[in-house]
Amino acid sequence: MTPLTDTPTPIAPAGPTPERAAATPAPCPTPPPAVAVAPRRLRGAATAVAWATVGIAVVLAIWTLAASRTPELPGPGVTATEMRELLSDPFYDNGPNDQGIGLQLAGSLQRVFFGFTAAAVVGIPLGLWLGASRRMQRAAGPVIQLLRPVSPLAWFPIFLVVLKDAPQAAIWVIAITALWPIVINTAAGASSIPADQRHVAEVFRFGRGAYLRHVLVPNSLPSIVTGLRVSMGIAWMVIVAVEMLAGGTGIGWFVWNSYNALDLSRVLSAIVVIGTVGLVLDAAFLRLSHVVAIEEPAP
Repeated sequence: MTPLTDTPTPIAPAGPTPERAAATPAPCPTPPPAVAVAPRRLRGAATAVAWATVGIAVVLAIWTLAASRTPELPGPGVTATEMRELLSDPFYDNGPNDQGIGLQLAGSLQRVFFGFTAAAVVGIPLGLWLGASRRMQRAAGPVIQLLRPVSPLAWFPIFLVVLKDAPQAAIWVIAITALWPIVINTAAGASSIPADQRHVAEVFRFGRGAYLRHVLVPNSLPSIVTGLRVSMGIAWMVIVAVEMLAGGTGIGWFVWNSYNALDLSRVLSAIVVIGTVGLVLDAAFLRLSHVVAIEEPAP
């Protein structure tokens, strides 16, 4: 029998003991408020605009200096006046040889759209096939490397002889020029599928359709969009040169016709318009590339 004693039973302290503190989970940090993200984005946008302003100012300064040393070259002020006049009525139509710059631009964009679409329809499946098949790489790789460096202007006489139509020949020159970046970038994306995803497809015995839909295309999509972006930039550059040869309508023909009329202010105005349209097209594909980008898992 245990003897009774007057020794008091120790009472646990009210505060947390080291054992309790270790067992108690640390409180989750409070996430930063969403409102704090807005000023950061505004600062980033303001910084980008500021640097873009600096770059434009440098270009205008160089342009002004070149115009001061070359009397035949219009400066920024004269070009801005001419551009206001061109944009005041861009869609007038006084016949096939006298149309506004808006109509000329629309004709060029239409040709670029048709040629670019044809290149994408052919190039994306061909690139996926190249990336997924070593035999196809060995068979088609030398042919692609042989045809890819050929100048777009060298293709124009060939298509002109075959099609007997200059505007149609221009479209197919755009198509074959825009084809190669799409094929190469798509093949690069298709050949770099992560090994774990290929193994999962083998374990679950994916058929060709399931592998294409769930593995090949999703992992190749960022590379496909990159190829489309590069191809659009090349197509927009090439159309100007091709339309100088084809004649008729288009922004390239507008530049060449203005040069033959010794109206360099119209030439420079058209160059600004061409650059602006190219900037908008590239920004659209850049936005699309951000949408389809694959986020890397956190380490």
